[in-house]
Amino acid sequence: MIAEIALKPGESEEKLRFYAAKVLKIKEKDVGGLRVLKKSVDARKKPNVIINYRVSVWKKGEKPDLPPVYAPKSSGEGKSKRPVVVGFGPAGMFAALVMSEAGLKPIVLERGGCVDERVKKIDEFWGGGALDPETNVQFGEGGAGTFSDGKLTTGTKDERISYVLSRLAGFGAQEHILWDSKPHIGTDRLREVVKNLREHIISLGAEVRFNTKMTALRTEDGKVTGVQLSGGEVIDCDAVVLAIGHSARDTLEYLESISVPMEPKAFSMGVRIEHRQRSVDFAQYGFIPERHELPPADYKLSVSFPEGDSAYTFCMCPGGYVVAAASEEDRVCTNGMSYSLRAGENANAALLVTLTPDKFPYPGVLGGLRWQREIESAAFKAGGGNYCAPAQRVGDFLKDKPSNGAGSVRPTYRPGVKWCDLRDCLPESITKTLKKSIPALARKLKGFDDADAVLTAAETRSSSPVRILRGAGFESEVRGLYPCGEGAGYAGGIVSAAVDGIRVAERLI
Repeated sequence: MIAEIALKPGESEEKLRFYAAKVLKIKEKDVGGLRVLKKSVDARKKPNVIINYRVSVWKKGEKPDLPPVYAPKSSGEGKSKRPVVVGFGPAGMFAALVMSEAGLKPIVLERGGCVDERVKKIDEFWGGGALDPETNVQFGEGGAGTFSDGKLTTGTKDERISYVLSRLAGFGAQEHILWDSKPHIGTDRLREVVKNLREHIISLGAEVRFNTKMTALRTEDGKVTGVQLSGGEVIDCDAVVLAIGHSARDTLEYLESISVPMEPKAFSMGVRIEHRQRSVDFAQYGFIPERHELPPADYKLSVSFPEGDSAYTFCMCPGGYVVAAASEEDRVCTNGMSYSLRAGENANAALLVTLTPDKFPYPGVLGGLRWQREIESAAFKAGGGNYCAPAQRVGDFLKDKPSNGAGSVRPTYRPGVKWCDLRDCLPESITKTLKKSIPALARKLKGFDDADAVLTAAETRSSSPVRILRGAGFESEVRGLYPCGEGAGYAGGIVSAAVDGIRVAERLI
């Protein structure tokens, strides 16, 4: 049977068995087993916080009631040529995984390095070294999600979601992602997960080529016949899964040049906002818990105005860090990241303004992309031209005056920040909305407008500003080309991108 059980913060989960016995009206020793289905924190009556568990429980001698498990199609017989997967982020990884287990033996092309090479080059960049335009926070094994919070929440509903979570757990993620209401892995564990996944698909006959970029598609009569690589090699194929990620701007420009159908789409830009994690904990729980009692608190906020403007928080990282996420030289953009324990002093989130194509200052399919680059270039200049990021305290931002240093919240961005007025690098269409949004959001989360909170610019890569059009069978007008994932405009995070990759793989199988 299914039981709802509440524990107090700090109570051991071993007590679940005791309470389950009460629900079944039996002795605790007669409980045959218990499986957690969902775990969530309820802080609606703060400071009286409780932890809710939904469990499946059964008596001794009874069989556990196991839910049906989704399994992708498994027969890939009949494919004469190996499919090519371009990109090894969540969409590309899961497309390659499902096809490999069906016997298709895909060839995976990843422009960046393997995860160990990424860690080395990114640490050097964050320490003040040179940016590698091909191996960075955006490009390389695991995609941009590898250097994030590893958040696994999604607004989509699909039977494949449980499959994604179970496979991630099988490759080394924490088991609690299977039942947490807000599952996350953390960048440190994700690095191991993606390596294990890669080794598994290679063991099945797939090939993964790092530091290998697709530079051109070969087509004949409107159908894919192969791909050309950066070294000049051509791979013959009749199916290309295009999982390039939201930052492969050069690839998008190439696709436009060969008339692959695309359209501009709404996306968001803004800043990263940092508070002390203790302040967020107090605002959400009504007290500051001990580390073992409750997880570091998070939030998800949004506001809209009568004139049509709106803003929201995204990719909130409890106990996390703001990181340098540039992938092009002489440009600055930010992202958020946290480790599995979320033990950092600060909390951060993207604070974004929704931007629709009619508001883009540049026309055409790639108008949003041009705008991203313009803002990132302005942020590079405002930050001092050395990949430091422009930053401003919230109190100063609301008063329209530049900042000259930190208050109680110390910025975490590396290699460092330059205090300024963010209006030097962000357009009025963004700063005007942010200025009225911060006080409005503070009415939903006390302290969100803390004068010492830090705004760091620019957050420009929340999603792709372009959609690569595809039909009902996930195929482009160019037959044999299957755009998928976040870069193609069909996903908005690790899980939804992975699910989209699976759907495309199923179609190919």
